[in-house]
Amino acid sequence: MTISREQVEHIAELARLALTEEEITLYAEQLSSILAYVEQLRELDTAAIPPTASVLPLSNVLRPDEIAPSLPTAEALANAPDAADGQFRVAAVLDESP
Repeated sequence: MTISREQVEHIAELARLALTEEEITLYAEQLSSILAYVEQLRELDTAAIPPTASVLPLSNVLRPDEIAPSLPTAEALANAPDAADGQFRVAAVLDESP
């Protein structure tokens, strides 16, 4: 399948891209090559190959949680720009103004 210059220009317009004439020509060639390769892959018989989400075996890499001493509150808040009642104090992020 060959991609025309008009199709590249349409795709660029949809993506809000400003392309030069050289880029349009280059992308038309590259996209045509990609589609030709996809067509080549479609010719393969994959009926005997089961669908696969991953070619690697999946395993859980998480460790179990363990209770451990944590950082004291005073030390955690030592470098905080603003703290109140043993907590970090931050500016509100939900503002009604645009």
